[in-house]
Amino acid sequence: MPQVIEWTNAGADDIVWRYPKEDITWGAQLIVREYEIAVFFRDGKAYDVFQAGRHTLTTLNLPLFTGLLTRIAGFGGNKPFKATVLFISTKIFAGKWGTRAQTTELAPLQVYGQFWFKVAEPTLFVNEVIGGQKVYTTDSVNGFLRGFLNEKIITELSHYDLVSVFTRLTETSIIVKNTLIDYFKRVGVELTDLRFEGIDTTPEYRERLFWLKTGNTAAGDVLRMETLKSSAESLGKGGGSGAMGAGMVLIPQIMNQQNVPQAAPAATLIICPKCSEKVPATSKFCPSCGTNLTPPNQQTMICPNCNKAIPVYSKFCPECGHKTS
Repeated sequence: MPQVIEWTNAGADDIVWRYPKEDITWGAQLIVREYEIAVFFRDGKAYDVFQAGRHTLTTLNLPLFTGLLTRIAGFGGNKPFKATVLFISTKIFAGKWGTRAQTTELAPLQVYGQFWFKVAEPTLFVNEVIGGQKVYTTDSVNGFLRGFLNEKIITELSHYDLVSVFTRLTETSIIVKNTLIDYFKRVGVELTDLRFEGIDTTPEYRERLFWLKTGNTAAGDVLRMETLKSSAESLGKGGGSGAMGAGMVLIPQIMNQQNVPQAAPAATLIICPKCSEKVPATSKFCPSCGTNLTPPNQQTMICPNCNKAIPVYSKFCPECGHKTS
C-alpha cells in the first residue's frame, strides 16, 4: 500500500505542520487540502511546492528535489529519500501584539493591539521563517511574527512625539501598518490588518500630555518648570560653590526658552485609484482595498528559480539569469 502524506486533524489556528516521517517513498500519495500548501524542505531550503489536490510523487512533479538528489552519491530512482514535508495553511490568522516603546521625547509607552496575516509566498516563508529561524510549530511561528512586529513598532513609534501618538492614533496606526506591510512581505507574509487597541504612558507624561492637548499657552511654562525642577535637584546633589555658580547660569537660560509645542503638520494624502479612499502619501498599499500604490518601475516580484526580489518588468532574473516571462 503506498505511503500517504497528509495533514490530519488541522486546527482552526494551526499555521504550519511538519509530517513526522522524513523517509519518503516514490509513488507516495500526497494529499493537500483547500487553503493548504505542501513544501518539500531539506538542509534549510525549500524546494518543490504543491497546491491543493492529490499528488503521486514522481521525479516529474519533484523536479527541484530530484535535481538535489541526483547530486547525492548513491541515489537510485526507486530508493526512498529523506525530506521534510511542511504543510502551510494559507488562511487569514489573527494574532495579538504588545510592547513597550518610547517617543521622540523619550516618553515611555505601553501599546498593544491585534494583527491579521496570511502566508502569501510559501517558499519565501519557509526559507526565511521556518528554515531561517528554525521554527516548525504554530506557537513558534506566532512568537516569531509577534516579536518581529513588536520590534518594528518600537522603531516606528520612536519617530513620533507624544502628542502625535495620542491625538492622531488612527493615522499613526495606518502609517505604521503600511510600513510593516513591506517588512512582512520580505518573509513571505501578507499583513492584512493591524490595530492599536490600547496605549498608555506614565503618570508624569499623562500630566504633560494633558497640558499639551488643551492647547493652553501655559503648557510651555509647565515643561520649563519641570526641567527647572529636575535641573535644580541635579545641581543640589553636586554641592559646593561650583554647583551654585552653574545653577545661576542655567536657571535663566531655562526660564527664557520658548518651548511652546507646535502643532504637528498634517500628513499628505493621495487618492487610491481603485476605491478613491484618501490614504497617506507614504502608503505602499491602500489600507481599504489593498491596491498596490507603488509606481510600476519600483514594484518587485520573486524569481521562481532563486527566490530573489527583482524588478517586476524583468524578462530575465538579474541574479541567476532565469527567464521570467
